Amino acid sequence: MHFELSLSRMRLFKLEVANPDGKPKTLHAIPPDKFEKSVHARMECVTCHTDIKDNAEKGNMHARDTAQPLKKVDCAGCHQELWEQTVKRERTAERPRLGVVAKNIEAYKKSFHARPNADDKTKPNAACDNCHDTHTFNVPAQNTPEHNQWRLSISSMCGTCHTDQLEAYQGSVHGQENAKNMLAQAAVCSDCHSAHAVTSTSGDPFKLVVSTNCGNCHKSQLESYKETFHGSITTLGYSYTAKCYDCHGSHEIKRVSDPQSTVHADNRLKTCATCHNAKKGLADAPPGFASFQPHGNPHDFNRYPQIWVAFQMMIGLLVGTFAFFWLHTALWFYREYKERKARGGHEHIRLDEVPAPLRQKHVQRFSPVWRIAHLTFAISLMVLTLTGMPLFYPDVAWAPAIMQMLGGPKVAGIIHRVAAVVFAGVFFWHLIYIVIRVGRQWRTFELFGPNSLVPNLQDLKDIIAMFKWFFGMGPRPVFDRWTYWEKFDYWAPFWGVTIIGVSGLIMWVPGFFGSFLPGWVFNVAAIFHGEEAFLAVVFLFTVHFFNNHFRPDKFPVDVVMFTGTFPLDEYKKEHTVEYKRLLESGELEKRLVDPPSALKVKLSKLLGFTLIAIGLTLLTLVGIGFFRGG
Repeated sequence: MHFELSLSRMRLFKLEVANPDGKPKTLHAIPPDKFEKSVHARMECVTCHTDIKDNAEKGNMHARDTAQPLKKVDCAGCHQELWEQTVKRERTAERPRLGVVAKNIEAYKKSFHARPNADDKTKPNAACDNCHDTHTFNVPAQNTPEHNQWRLSISSMCGTCHTDQLEAYQGSVHGQENAKNMLAQAAVCSDCHSAHAVTSTSGDPFKLVVSTNCGNCHKSQLESYKETFHGSITTLGYSYTAKCYDCHGSHEIKRVSDPQSTVHADNRLKTCATCHNAKKGLADAPPGFASFQPHGNPHDFNRYPQIWVAFQMMIGLLVGTFAFFWLHTALWFYREYKERKARGGHEHIRLDEVPAPLRQKHVQRFSPVWRIAHLTFAISLMVLTLTGMPLFYPDVAWAPAIMQMLGGPKVAGIIHRVAAVVFAGVFFWHLIYIVIRVGRQWRTFELFGPNSLVPNLQDLKDIIAMFKWFFGMGPRPVFDRWTYWEKFDYWAPFWGVTIIGVSGLIMWVPGFFGSFLPGWVFNVAAIFHGEEAFLAVVFLFTVHFFNNHFRPDKFPVDVVMFTGTFPLDEYKKEHTVEYKRLLESGELEKRLVDPPSALKVKLSKLLGFTLIAIGLTLLTLVGIGFFRGG
């Protein structure tokens, strides 16, 4: 018994074996027209079937003992060897397609398909020839009718093994578009699972990439998903939050308008409850979850009016605040730098009016309690920034590193909430303190007096005078106990803490608030929380730092908030009106204290520089996130 193979250089017909009666029997018929169009058309049979030897004397393939089975063709080994030779000969540019095949082989070797089959350990779950017809395989050129037909066949080919999944897929919106409407652009198996790097759907690698695969077609939905808590956690590299398939299903995806869809309005709450339940350590999904908009677009007023309005409000607040104060900062720096340079670089004016015995004294500005409150406020805000930034900019390279350093999202969330409680605690302590203090002095307290932080008409006059000074149209204005920018710094946390605190609390306990508030409130809360946090961080680490540390007369650091006292000369310059009033009334000496010790000043500067360095580092990270990821 022997094999005979009829062949030419360009056409392959059939592989035959002789029957006992001597007549040929076809083992494998290969359509010549399809083979000629395949990627292997220019190859000889013996290139792959290496154990069939050419008999040069007879001019054809010669006899072989069929008791010895033919070796199985090693597709992967052959292509890898060819690619290694191509690399060795430095001819990779000439054979780019072979390089793609080599990469596919590497991906396949790590894939679920390459693992030994459960029923037959000698075979993989799927080999190359299970998916590719070796003799006719070819991937047609993109955007051709042939390529469309090839795509339309992929799911049926996968379904030869995955029958249940194919049945579910055929009833889905993707399968319907693919099979009935012949829409080749509709998702097929390889779009979600990949062609060669197929992994177990229960593993983290698949869970972390599947939403991105969905986003290859559904770009806007992927972007809006990444804006949510679920999407941010996934983008950071953690797989425990909901992915596209958790809500929409996997193979059986229906249109949202389909009553059988898992995200149809009538089914949405039940879908949320598959994750949000006591068994998984979460509060049961409240009714408000049914109207939450996971793909809410703040630029689409018609579909998401509440989200659009909230976004416009916050953008207006950001633009207005930064436009005024950054202009104010730039003009102030320019004018103060010029004046300091004109007086030879001296920081402060001379104390000709101050009695000589008092010139070495300091003015008590802040009590120890106020200084501790300020420091606690500052540290808690920086912790909030550090733990919140990765969720705000999950796409940026530093975000996963910081999240990993913090111990992961769950640990970071605990730290964030503890810092939020401390932050809010300082704020409410201050409110109680003010109520008690004003209550004790209610008969004599002047709401718009010099000791009050309530803005008044004089603040408006000071702003106008300041801008005149900026442009050289008048002298530098003099100020009382509180300047207008200090009053702004004081009142800004009132709206900031309110916006950030309330929105954060809503997101902290969604089960409670979702029981009586509509779902869009969570979308609005996320916008308010993120944008107001951005405003607070950028304002504090630019405008506030400039006003108190970086302007020429203060640079490089002002330690009054750490020592609690002002040098008298600085006090005279910064709060001239109050200085004169106290000097004339004889009350100035009551406010004077000895200068802080040299050690206290050094420690205060060290603390100041440390906080400034941390703040500027956080500002830099936010800037990178805004320009690269935002």
